[in-house]
Amino acid sequence: MAPHADNSAVAIGRDARADMVKVIDAIRSIVQSLRISGRAAEQHLGISSAQLYILQELAERPAQSINELAERTFTHQSSVSMVVSRLVEHRLVTRTAARADARRLSISLTPSGRALVRKAPNAAQTRLIEGLRDLSRSELHALAGHLTTLTNVMGAQVAEDDGEEPTLPQRLARHA
Repeated sequence: MAPHADNSAVAIGRDARADMVKVIDAIRSIVQSLRISGRAAEQHLGISSAQLYILQELAERPAQSINELAERTFTHQSSVSMVVSRLVEHRLVTRTAARADARRLSISLTPSGRALVRKAPNAAQTRLIEGLRDLSRSELHALAGHLTTLTNVMGAQVAEDDGEEPTLPQRLARHA
């Protein structure tokens, strides 16, 4: 059996291995933070982390459309539409005809939605976006490219038209 020298820790070198450990640990930390935040939102607030993230964005200011809210949250329009529909069902947000254009729906928090946001911690997505905003344009562009390459290698690309939320690299690549 031939050794897999190009995949071994010895072949990649000590410095490269240390960098790989840092990258893998960072990815694990991000995933863990998202998982813990999601679980906490479910257990303490009765909503998903995606729903909390949308509520917190709406607390900043109401949205004039699903597309505007999708743009603000770096999320695909169809995903935002589904989340908003669930929030409407829970009576945490309302959709009303916009004053300026009755064809558009204004999305805003209900009193129950505002109360829930007041007692909620920041969503992990909010902290992630804040961290990404601290990167320079070139750092963000490089990160988007590297993460997209990594997800492609892993076969983890999510088609945007299948109703699932796009991966972070997909959202970053769209806005890079």
